[in-house]
Amino acid sequence: MNTRSTHAPIIRMVEIQKHFGSVIALAGVSVDVYPGECHCLLGDNGAGKSTFIKTMSGVHKPTSGEIFFEDQPMHFEDPRDAIAAGIATVHQHLAMIPLMSVSRNFFMGNEPLKKVGPLKLFDHDYANRVTMEEMRKMGINLRGPDQAVGTLSGGERQTVAIARAVHFGAKVLILDEPTSALGVRQTANVLATIDKVRKQDIAVVFITHNVRHAMAVGDRFTVLNRGKTLGTAQRGQITPEELQDLMAGGQELVKLEGSLGGTV
Repeated sequence: MNTRSTHAPIIRMVEIQKHFGSVIALAGVSVDVYPGECHCLLGDNGAGKSTFIKTMSGVHKPTSGEIFFEDQPMHFEDPRDAIAAGIATVHQHLAMIPLMSVSRNFFMGNEPLKKVGPLKLFDHDYANRVTMEEMRKMGINLRGPDQAVGTLSGGERQTVAIARAVHFGAKVLILDEPTSALGVRQTANVLATIDKVRKQDIAVVFITHNVRHAMAVGDRFTVLNRGKTLGTAQRGQITPEELQDLMAGGQELVKLEGSLGGTV
């Protein structure tokens, strides 16, 4: 889906640098993210992906550079400001309590309350109804809203977290390696969920080191290597092999091979 002809970027990161003392984690990252697209950020371990998403989501303040959210300079004091603005992050290690029900986890921190006399109690009926509806929209049919999260598959748990973020108003959904520990079928389910989310005009930033998964749903692809972006390509402009080479520093390897007469 290409919406750039009708939309301005919802997030623009311009020459972002992030230093931790003498360590340079980001060395000039520039990325645009548009509503209704899945923008894949690819990179190997240590490329700077974690620092990138923490900077985008308000955890880290950039050392230099500018971030614009909905055309306004972004100055979030902490992640709560980012969440309130509509930037939601689903981390690889989900913040869920396995023994609690799906509906309880769905509304954790945003509990719906009903008044019973002088008391305010958790509104189970509302929470159960909304949880079932939202999960059904994402293609997951639960046995019931009281099903323990710990009984769900990894892909279904990812979908709970994604559905929760969408329900509570996410405009930008950052997914941190959502498919890294999943089997083939569960990965397919999560990728299908990503497709459903972007069709709601929500911007999806898909962090991954798996080129195959990125190519399945991505509209644009940005490669991060040693804290720098190596450019952004649209779907159809780059092959999986070229993406893989960029992630591995392939350009440098080609130069090295040439200088050694092909004996790398």
